[in-house]
Amino acid sequence: MYILALLIGVVAGLRALSAPAAVSWAVHFGWLNVFGTWAEVLGRGAVPYVLSALALMEFVTDQLPTTPSRKAPVTFAARVISGGLCGAVFGTAAGAAIPGALLGVLGAVLGTLGGYSVRTRLAQANGGHDRPVALAEDALTLLLAFFCVNAAS
Repeated sequence: MYILALLIGVVAGLRALSAPAAVSWAVHFGWLNVFGTWAEVLGRGAVPYVLSALALMEFVTDQLPTTPSRKAPVTFAARVISGGLCGAVFGTAAGAAIPGALLGVLGAVLGTLGGYSVRTRLAQANGGHDRPVALAEDALTLLLAFFCVNAAS
């Protein structure tokens, strides 16, 4: 379960809101057994729907030229916090939130910096055309998020 905490952190590093949306649905459907813990709130009521809507908006805004770099302090911090929270949920399901949170933070740092580096290099190799690379990154993010929550069930 702890490797999944690291991987969901990578998802948060790629797209800050995709990880909490995926984790929220996993809690909602009982794929992550966190009932009776602090993390249970992520699967209640409208939370999965709201997080999913925010994640979809993030996919759209990522395509805009005015979107700040993922390495900017505020956006970097959001990714690290998201990774830590989601990792903590996976850790809670495994019996220890703190190691999961730390692995989620590590994954978010790796996902943020690695994602930036790979996307920049691929866009340069593509003649400076970033959109196809961004869409591929979106697909990778969704697949990795799905893998994490599916593997947890």
